[in-house]
Amino acid sequence: MTEESYVIGVDFGTDSVRALIVNALNGTEIATSVFSYPRWSQGKYCNPAQNQFRHHPLDYIEGLESSVRTALKNAPPNTAEKIKGISVDTTGSTPVVVNHDGQPLALTTAFEENPNAMFILWKDHTSVKEAEEINTLSHQGFNIDYTKYVGGVYSSEWFWAKILHILRADARVRQSAFSWVELCDWIPALLSGITDPLKLKRSRCAAGHKAMWHSSWDGLPSEEFLFKLDPLMKGIRNHLFEETYTNDEKVGCLSQEWAKRLGLSKDVIVGVGAFDAHMGAIGGEIEPYILSKIMGTSTCDILIAPMDMMGDKLIKGICGQVDGSVLPGMLGMEAGQSSFGDVYAWFKDVLLWPMQLVAKSSDLLSPDKKEIFLQQISNRIIDELSEEARKIPIDQSGILATDWLNGRRTPYANQLLKGAIIGLNLGSDAPKIFRALVEATAFGAKKIVDCFQSQDVPIKGVIGLGGVAKKSPFIMQVVADVLNMPIKVPRSEQTCALGAAMCAAAAVGIYPTIGEAMKAMGSGFEKEFYPNTSDAVKYQNLYEKYSQLGSFIEKELTN
Repeated sequence: MTEESYVIGVDFGTDSVRALIVNALNGTEIATSVFSYPRWSQGKYCNPAQNQFRHHPLDYIEGLESSVRTALKNAPPNTAEKIKGISVDTTGSTPVVVNHDGQPLALTTAFEENPNAMFILWKDHTSVKEAEEINTLSHQGFNIDYTKYVGGVYSSEWFWAKILHILRADARVRQSAFSWVELCDWIPALLSGITDPLKLKRSRCAAGHKAMWHSSWDGLPSEEFLFKLDPLMKGIRNHLFEETYTNDEKVGCLSQEWAKRLGLSKDVIVGVGAFDAHMGAIGGEIEPYILSKIMGTSTCDILIAPMDMMGDKLIKGICGQVDGSVLPGMLGMEAGQSSFGDVYAWFKDVLLWPMQLVAKSSDLLSPDKKEIFLQQISNRIIDELSEEARKIPIDQSGILATDWLNGRRTPYANQLLKGAIIGLNLGSDAPKIFRALVEATAFGAKKIVDCFQSQDVPIKGVIGLGGVAKKSPFIMQVVADVLNMPIKVPRSEQTCALGAAMCAAAAVGIYPTIGEAMKAMGSGFEKEFYPNTSDAVKYQNLYEKYSQLGSFIEKELTN
């Protein structure tokens, strides 16, 4: 390819959406823009105490239009004319209930303020009971174990558990529901105008990992299984899908409406969507048996291996294994931690609470200066804690923590688990506690590596992506020491959006495969964290104590 062709990758995250314009010839990032979800930022439709986290579809629609238009505005003149394709990645499992036209119910007058009619965010854990019932039926009460390709444990973070919970919780939504659509499928459908739930293309990535889709049992779990799970599930399967599509395929072209809204041509091709971690792994130039870790509020860990080398091997305890979920022809395996950066954010909020309370009632500062003062503290507190925690020798404080503040995703999902901190005394200050929390998240990462390796799936290296990998050298060094493996960090600041752009280039046909697009458009790596051998030995001893603490908590405190 010699002619300049541009593609757009759009990354729908938990807090915001990012649009990235990329030169498909060489991967040069032309322009970008980020849009923060206004309703989400106000805490609307969420109840953290009940683990309820919902996104209004208008946040996504407004974010899509604004981020792409602003990115085009930030780009050189005539950039819009060179755009050939657009692909998206999203959080997942993030499904929504839709009507016959594929419109989320929250976009209709009757349901515009109803959280149950909105997108159920990946981190929503309101369906723990339903997930448990799915596991029980799969393992004991049915002739097919539909969980065997999702590590043997179905999670409350996923498609079927969330659907069943909403059907039980809200009769009005149940009566108006026609179908359910993952966010990564709905956005391409919206862009192309092909929103009919029975016709829109469903992502192999989303369906395989979260909806228990597999070709060996003709797609989704059977009607018999779903009805036995709960009669409320009757008929839902007929309103979903049979086929799935990999992220190198195209959905269609921009509809007239969305071409106008984005300022692009109707000839722009829309690619099949996928989950953020999987496209992030592509943007981070994943290779077979190299573990890609997106390290943000949570972690999502992605591993790929040639299908002919994996054979019929089933990996227990992970989030899933799907042929073609990352790269066509490769088995994509997913794992992750339900909270990672969220653990640090929680501790920061605990420390900030008294400051905010005192500042609010203080007469020493004007309201504007109070806001600036508190914002400065909030921006600096993790960096300051990291610097002081770095000086504390390993295992000197005696403090040990688990990282289950939002339950456990992998190994063996259990969203009922809680976090814990032990070994506190009157000398336990904030940096010491923070270090224990950082070590806990690193130990959780090691549990995932051990889960793969104990089942003869090698881990030959690690790639660290996301905000933590880019901004927190102390945390990254601890993780490298605990894993006793080097961790490479890609140069790109936005690997998820870059991966989506690579997929768009393949969907357009600029490159014959995503692998070829990845080679041509990859940004390379900016740094590498190497483990300290002596620290790795010390951490191995501490890791064994972490494992003992975790076993005690899971056995004694969750019944």
